[in-house]
Amino acid sequence: MTVKGLRWIVVSLVAIATVINYIDRSALAVMWPGIAEDLGLGKQDYANIITVFMISYAIGQSLFGKIFDAVGTRIGFLLSIVVWSVSIALHAIATTAMSFGIFRFLLGLGEAGNWPGATKANAEWFPIKERALAQGIFNSGASLGSIIAPPLIAFLYAFLGWKATFIVIGSMGFIWIVPWMIIYKSAPDAHPWISSDERQYILSGQKPDVEKQSAQDEYVPTFKELLGHRQAWGVIASRFFIDPIWWLFVAWLPLYLNEKFGFNVKEIGAFAWVPYVGAAIGAIFGGWLSGRLIAKGWDVSKARKTVIVLGGVVMLPALLLTAQAGTPMMAMLLIALILFGFQTAIGNIQTLPSDFFSGKTVGTLAGLSGTSAVLSVIITIQLVPMMTEGGNYTPFFILGASLVPLYLIAIWFAGRIEPVQKKK
Repeated sequence: MTVKGLRWIVVSLVAIATVINYIDRSALAVMWPGIAEDLGLGKQDYANIITVFMISYAIGQSLFGKIFDAVGTRIGFLLSIVVWSVSIALHAIATTAMSFGIFRFLLGLGEAGNWPGATKANAEWFPIKERALAQGIFNSGASLGSIIAPPLIAFLYAFLGWKATFIVIGSMGFIWIVPWMIIYKSAPDAHPWISSDERQYILSGQKPDVEKQSAQDEYVPTFKELLGHRQAWGVIASRFFIDPIWWLFVAWLPLYLNEKFGFNVKEIGAFAWVPYVGAAIGAIFGGWLSGRLIAKGWDVSKARKTVIVLGGVVMLPALLLTAQAGTPMMAMLLIALILFGFQTAIGNIQTLPSDFFSGKTVGTLAGLSGTSAVLSVIITIQLVPMMTEGGNYTPFFILGASLVPLYLIAIWFAGRIEPVQKKK
């Protein structure tokens, strides 16, 4: 059997996994006003629970980066989604901040695998000129999950309560496993369903040119050698500075709506999805624009950096303006613009491990940069309760704005975007 466009089916499955990932992780935030009232928990309890999640997420990024490089993309995703699906279902029996923290730790460990896994699948299944678009499709899954989650979770909460809601959404991952194990039999070089034309198209476009292809295929740096390259540190630092911008809204948007505008769970479900429409558009746009510029003759380095900078140019003024937003709709529209800029940039940043290194190193660097991102998110998560004392969120948005020039400096530090050669 031959399936046309198999690579697009693969990336669509990864995007669907990411939708489930974000529905699962968003559930606690959306239902928190109700859960907090039922169990007598506070804002600092929430921050601590999220911090525990982020610590395990940091561990899981590097752990699953190694796991994906060791066991492959097919089994790596299976392990990741089983762990996180069981973990989110276990939230139903939590009764204290500590028990939520334990189950949240397991959730973060499993969910972390989605990102190095997606980056590795992207590197295996797409030529360089399509990787940013493929990453954008994958990232749109995060945005789509964040669009679906508020109304879906609010609906389930209204009819089932928060405990049953956790069990229902936990079942989604197990349903996803069935098509994944059927369709993802191997990488494209050995997959029995791929056409010879598509296989040749993918494999011939994996490297910029034939001369670099041979040298790059031979260079698989050790962990120590990897950290000896400025390109690796540029990727790690860029994720450290840019990722908190996204997580400020993933973790705190429902609480912002609750504190700033007095929204309950039902109203959060009605409004909190709006900004992620902008994120979904940005994810596709950033990938499309990068691929378009490369198709017009731009080199990979110039195309990637142009789109990454464009994302920053959009985010910075929008973050500053949101600090003064006086109505929920104005705030939602400005945050949609922020997340549009973020997703425009991040899809191209997430392709950098595969732009710089071979497939055998991509998962490791993606995991390391993901761990770096999570460490910075942990810091910002703990700062938010202090910064927003009394419901004043102006420092919250200023913090986000200050991170934009820092991630751009990190991209500049990484240097030219091209395959890294072994140091002589």
